[in-house]
Amino acid sequence: MHFSLSTVAAAAALPLLASAQLNQLAKAAGKLYFGTATDNGELGNEQYVKILSDTKEFGQLVPSNGQKWFAIEPELGVFNFTYGEVVTKLAKKNKQMLRCHNLVWHSQLAPWVDSLTWSKKNLTEALIRHVTAEAKHWKGQCYAWDVLNEALNEDGTYRNDTFLQVLGPSYIEIAFRAAAAADPHAKLYYNDYNIESPNAKSASVRKNIVGMLQKAGVKIDGVGLQSHFIVGSTPTIDEQISTMRSYEKMGMEVAITELDVRLEEPETAANLAQQSLDYKSSVGACMQVDGCVGITVWDFWDPVSWVPDVFTGFGSATLYFANFTKHPAYYGVVEALKNNTGKGHHPHPGHNGNGDHHGGH
Repeated sequence: MHFSLSTVAAAAALPLLASAQLNQLAKAAGKLYFGTATDNGELGNEQYVKILSDTKEFGQLVPSNGQKWFAIEPELGVFNFTYGEVVTKLAKKNKQMLRCHNLVWHSQLAPWVDSLTWSKKNLTEALIRHVTAEAKHWKGQCYAWDVLNEALNEDGTYRNDTFLQVLGPSYIEIAFRAAAAADPHAKLYYNDYNIESPNAKSASVRKNIVGMLQKAGVKIDGVGLQSHFIVGSTPTIDEQISTMRSYEKMGMEVAITELDVRLEEPETAANLAQQSLDYKSSVGACMQVDGCVGITVWDFWDPVSWVPDVFTGFGSATLYFANFTKHPAYYGVVEALKNNTGKGHHPHPGHNGNGDHHGGH
């Protein structure tokens, strides 16, 4: 029997596609990465680390907690990068891209930030010092920084935290300017939840974060959509595409930064099937928007998910069950990635990285 070269080549490619994993598929479709958050505590599990370190599966890592204020500056002016170095060094070792998270957030602060009495002058100095020291420490290693996390209320107003109370909205500009000066080649992001569909909060991202910074001539490169969703109430694919494109039209890069879809326990065939559709919708939305550069899940293994500790009765939010078998949602993600393989442009990073309550996550 005679086979043409093209037939042989196609046959050879089939097993590759069949066995292709998430990052491999995302990159084949023109995205920069499919990644995951991880934290120091789970790195003692050998099977977990094997999956985490497989660059066909995950091409990018985010430290879940190690770069947050409480870990980095536990006392005023005293910096400790030890916690954050664990995941960042692992990414470097594995040649995975690194997203860095986060520089300014109202939660998981060191206690002194909220307890001291501040003037505009000394809080400005403390804010610049923190952002500068942290961003400089990882200078050149981060593809992107989540400079500011969750600064908006659900109605789109600014969240009333210590920074807003003392400095007003100018603290946002101060933080982004300091980050740009300290790590000029990193992409600078605003990151938040419930900004994935048309609503008051996503409108405020455009007006009161991106628009405000652009008018002031301050560098901002991207909007991170945390995408912490609930099975059966995830925004539609069309809503997600429309919202991503609204940021893209402002010149923003977009990324899904903390994706998980929690279900009400117990697991059933029905809610796991719906979870698969919900994951597929979110990943599929990113695949349809050129400006969406990649997807990060907020850890991939159910036992280390933040969800059960925060949402009573909910869990099973990730792509891998406790026994390391895959949720049906994993295959929903694969389907979304495969359906768009080869489509879209191939975005290029600005440089080569090494490679809450709502999550905030």
